Amino acid sequence: MIGKRNERGMALLTVLLLVSVMAVIAATALDRLTLATRLAGNAVTLGQARAWLGTAELLTTTRLDDMLAANLSQTTLDASWLGQPRTIALPDGAVVTATLTDGGNCFNLNSLVSEKQPGVYGTRATGVAQFIALMEALGIGQGVAVNVAGAAADWIDSDDVAGPSGAEDAAYAGREGGGLAASRPMADKSELRGVAGVTPKLYATLEPWICALPVTDLSPINVNTLLPAQAPLLTMLAPDQISPGLARAQLSSRPAGGYGSVYRFWNSPMLARLDIPRGVAAQVQVKTDWFDLDARVGSGGLDVSEQALVDARKQPVMIARRQWTSVR
Repeated sequence: MIGKRNERGMALLTVLLLVSVMAVIAATALDRLTLATRLAGNAVTLGQARAWLGTAELLTTTRLDDMLAANLSQTTLDASWLGQPRTIALPDGAVVTATLTDGGNCFNLNSLVSEKQPGVYGTRATGVAQFIALMEALGIGQGVAVNVAGAAADWIDSDDVAGPSGAEDAAYAGREGGGLAASRPMADKSELRGVAGVTPKLYATLEPWICALPVTDLSPINVNTLLPAQAPLLTMLAPDQISPGLARAQLSSRPAGGYGSVYRFWNSPMLARLDIPRGVAAQVQVKTDWFDLDARVGSGGLDVSEQALVDARKQPVMIARRQWTSVR
């Protein structure tokens, strides 16, 4: 009898163990099903949000084409487009907000180099000098500015020889996880954070003033759209001649309809006596070639944004690059 009782007890324990295992498996399967359902729902929501952002992108670029066609010789602030959020009501009740800014009124990090031959880049002294001047105008010490500008140029250029105050592969090899200089133009301004000497605090100071255009041209500053608060971007072109105060005063006195031509800008009363190098004088523009588009939409509890760079060198304009971010 005792043996049979033990056998029944063991059988009961076995059954209970099997039930427990099955319960764990069922719970795990349910969790995975729930997760899969959420992921599928998020994917659908994200896809819908991106579709709405695509609609906003199309409408914005169409309006931009119309604006540029209305004045082929210059881009001005007449249409009140700069930094003004435009809302688009959607069929599902959501709202897309789209904002355009001048994507060329910034220091182009890729202007630190010039393309010597296809795919081969060498340091450009003018670009380095302008980056140093911008940093100094923003209150960054000369020593730090010189080192960061040199290191950023070395980050992009094709050779492996560190320039004066620069940094090549050896400066990154000792970092945790190792690393090398990119030896190519920057795809995004955030790459500057990886450059030797760039601290989080320094990057936060520079971030509103820099960009990484998909060309190595010197920064294409449009004096028709540059705001007085952006005076350091004008000062950096000729810091020995254009003080921040002079730059602000010049931009504040801009004609309502724009300058009309680069010649008129440099020959305006406050600037006519300056001796600006020809190459730098030609760098200034009255027409915008690049626009930044920031579009945002909330859909299904998910906030999705798109940042796009619009190439307006030819019409119709084209999207040069875009990226999305989402937050629930």
